[in-house]
Amino acid sequence: MSKTLFAKVWDSHVVQKIEDGPDVLFIDRHLVHEVTSPVAFLGLKNRNIKVLYPERTFATADHNTPTLNQHLPVEDPLSAKQLQALEDNAQEHNIPYWGLGHEKNGIVHVIGPENGITLPGATIVCGDSHTSTHGAFGAIAFGIGTSEVEMVLSSQCIMQPKPKSMRITINGKLNPAVTPKDVALYIISRLSTSGATGYFVEYAGEVFRNMSMEGRMTVCNLSIEMGARGGMIAPDEKTFEYIKGREFAPKGEAWNETMKYWQTLKTDKGAVFDKEIEFQGEDIEPMITYGTNPGMGVGISNGIPSAKDVEGGVDTFKKSLAYMDFKEGEDMLGKKIDFVFLGSCTNGRIEDFRAFASLVKGHKKAAHVTAWLVPGSHKVEEAIEEEGILDILQEAGFELREPGCSACLAMNDDKIPAGKYAVSTSNRNFEGRQGPGARTLLASPLVAAAAAITGKVTDPRELLQTQTV
Repeated sequence: MSKTLFAKVWDSHVVQKIEDGPDVLFIDRHLVHEVTSPVAFLGLKNRNIKVLYPERTFATADHNTPTLNQHLPVEDPLSAKQLQALEDNAQEHNIPYWGLGHEKNGIVHVIGPENGITLPGATIVCGDSHTSTHGAFGAIAFGIGTSEVEMVLSSQCIMQPKPKSMRITINGKLNPAVTPKDVALYIISRLSTSGATGYFVEYAGEVFRNMSMEGRMTVCNLSIEMGARGGMIAPDEKTFEYIKGREFAPKGEAWNETMKYWQTLKTDKGAVFDKEIEFQGEDIEPMITYGTNPGMGVGISNGIPSAKDVEGGVDTFKKSLAYMDFKEGEDMLGKKIDFVFLGSCTNGRIEDFRAFASLVKGHKKAAHVTAWLVPGSHKVEEAIEEEGILDILQEAGFELREPGCSACLAMNDDKIPAGKYAVSTSNRNFEGRQGPGARTLLASPLVAAAAAITGKVTDPRELLQTQTV
């Protein structure tokens, strides 16, 4: 019988099916950070239970980490306590731990792929909603809660109802300056933040095949923002080439044997999805959000819609505009901004810094703009220096910070002040997400770069045209 990619991976990991209930699913990789793990480890201690497979568990510090002076003691007492708890728990249970200063340290969803922990056909969980990132490799990856973290630590299994399947296909060619982030924001703006609730999404078509692995990670990362349980893309030669030689990837004969399985990981012809959606790549332009959820986005050349044109949630729409101090029908272009954030598990990879640098090269940062450029890991930080990107950024007036989640969320020192506008390459623009009263405009690294240079919302295509004249 023809099967979808999702069904192949899911079914191969079912340990037990519970009649009229969830499946018991075996988990290949468990990623752990300092925020959602302390209570889970405490639960193990109270029950006198050890981690069943510490070699399948990987811990890193990211959410609470400062992005300046990481060689010094962490000043915030709560952050310091959580970081120390993770280190102690990892040591007690013999779990690999990559804390501040470790060469492998970084954002959990960046270090997984770059170290070969993330593999095709695997099941991957983490106490973090953006675990969907790892689906870019043809893995089933999703976020879990604290009690579920404890369940996986103790049993390497989790109880989950099998989601429905959705395929989103985008064919055609992308326009200049349209990045994977724009593709994802476009999809969310069309489907809304609840349009994929209850589904696991497979992305298919020419646009996704042409994306780099880093671009695919960005798309899968944002799957959760349209309500999906996760997103995935069938592995191909790009996937295998990206993985080959990485530390935790199979090697030698094991690689050859594993490849035989990986090459079967694609949706069979004739397989039926519960829902199919199609878009055209040519219809997408650089995107920007205007509201307080990722679905409230428009093409950057468009204005904020009117309440009469919004499908459902008019009260939410008006409340959102009041929070942002925007009005119906206003243009997004030209709006003054105060902060720019490049980073997060969505856009903190080397490809994102290459894109940002390509646009700011030969320009200067706007004097009134505060820019936080935060690599997703130490390996990204090293690549920025080795490729000469750091020189370009510094010549344009930017500084590079140290790895961490940074201004994606207000759990560290990098908080946007109340009332200030931030063009952010992160994943969420909820009220207070980047700090109490902060106003967030989600965008791609190119849109962020254009805003950092001009000090206002600017179409990056305008700057690209001047570079080619």
